[in-house]
Amino acid sequence: MSSRKLRWGILGVSNFAVRKIVPAMRGCEHSELVAIASRDAARAKEAAATLEIPKSYGSYEELLADPEIDVIYNPLPNHLHVAWSIRAAEAGKHVLCEKPISATTADLRALIEAKNKYKVAVAEAFMIRFHPQWQRVSELVRGGSIGELRAVSTCFSYYNANPENVRNIADYGGGGMWDIGCYAVNVSRLLFAAEPRAVTAAFSPDPQFQVDRIASGILQFDQGQSVFVVGTQMVPYQRVQVFGTKGRIEVEVPFNAIPGEAMRIYLDNGSDLRGAGVTSEVVVPCDQYTLQADSFSLAAQGEGPLVNSLEESFGNTAALEAAFRSKASGRFEVPERL
Repeated sequence: MSSRKLRWGILGVSNFAVRKIVPAMRGCEHSELVAIASRDAARAKEAAATLEIPKSYGSYEELLADPEIDVIYNPLPNHLHVAWSIRAAEAGKHVLCEKPISATTADLRALIEAKNKYKVAVAEAFMIRFHPQWQRVSELVRGGSIGELRAVSTCFSYYNANPENVRNIADYGGGGMWDIGCYAVNVSRLLFAAEPRAVTAAFSPDPQFQVDRIASGILQFDQGQSVFVVGTQMVPYQRVQVFGTKGRIEVEVPFNAIPGEAMRIYLDNGSDLRGAGVTSEVVVPCDQYTLQADSFSLAAQGEGPLVNSLEESFGNTAALEAAFRSKASGRFEVPERL
């Protein structure tokens, strides 16, 4: 049991933070949201009043300078993740940074160096790792329920053609591969419990935004393969299929699990192509963002494992970086190793 609740502050008033993180943190046992910052003082004050957050700041620097803040949550646009996470570490704050934490392994190495120098906890916010449905899928795979793992297939899409959205701005690190392709890479590495030895990808850019609106990839593991397609201008959909030598697992809502609702996973023994061999398991309701925050607060105090540590996340960044290199080379690329 944690000796105290850690006090959190949010960098920015992003729509994602306001809609997902703030409500989730109200249910935390080991974390307390006490501050929010914006580069617009009036906007920060309004957000704090609306969301019932005690403190507001008109700059990120003011938040980092507050000695009462223990943890910084960084949901800024992708291109600001590393720089502001380093500044938070320099201020002696623990940091939970949204995915993708970095666009290059070089920048991630710099963040690892800062984390080690200032002796703080820093992790990438892959909330799916905390949801019991993924813990159950991992357990089934490890336990041999589907035989030997051979392949993972992922589809993840939504429709967003707003030119002002950060996901559609190239200079901000936009595009489907960074925004949601990172999830496909993450679950593949989780299930294979290994790093891919080679990666290739294909990209279809939006002619106006010049970011990928469709991206697909292949990750080659020693044990098998992962294939995925992600899209930012497609019908909203998400599924993960996990194939073994004796069975199959399907995750119905793999990434945006609905808070407070039971999720389902399906197990198929392969006995009937029409589905007679399919059974389902119901996973208890939860909020994966609540679980993520509390897990991080405990880990920062040395009272639990640090999930999605920078060293673990390095493999995700390296695989995505290799995917973009393959865009230029037209062949499989080998991800960098830490």
